[in-house]
Amino acid sequence: MTLKLPDGPFKAYLFDCDGTIADSMPLHYVAWNRILSEYNCEFPEDKFYAWGGMPIKDILETLNKEQGLDMPVADIMHRKEAIYFELIHELEAVPEVLEHILESHGRIPFAVVSGSARDSVTASLKALGILDRFDTLVCAGDYTKGKPDPEPFLMAAERLGVAPEDCLVFEDTEMGIQSATAAGMASVKILQPWERVKE
Repeated sequence: MTLKLPDGPFKAYLFDCDGTIADSMPLHYVAWNRILSEYNCEFPEDKFYAWGGMPIKDILETLNKEQGLDMPVADIMHRKEAIYFELIHELEAVPEVLEHILESHGRIPFAVVSGSARDSVTASLKALGILDRFDTLVCAGDYTKGKPDPEPFLMAAERLGVAPEDCLVFEDTEMGIQSATAAGMASVKILQPWERVKE
């Protein structure tokens, strides 16, 4: 399935990582379930996907508040990522996005803009053999406000030296699309795993 892109020309491509380049959301959900079950914390799959792009720290703080829990945020962040790394050998790329990266690499600068920690993003891109394709990575901890705020995408555009209106964003979540739109950027929506099956 080839991606339908909005009319350009664009001077930079900005990619979300989890669920956009890497078909990693199912693996992340396994990791979340494994760790949260220890605290009797519920994290339904629809909520997990709706919150895609939200930094892991914000997810845990919100779950604590919503469910009246006192889970140790820093400890769970660390352990959840460790479980994801154990599963990373199962990781595959989203085929139509990978095809686009391989085709366009070298013609236009690329950035990854993610709500995940840098080591998680780096590990995913390394596992897929495409880490060297990206000019910069903007990850959790680099910015003050995460998606749906425009800050992460604006930071990536600035690092690449490209005006926001000349960037095209590849995103799989509504939160990410809102962030791109707020940054004044065009975007293309990547289907979720169950939507791709229907296609």
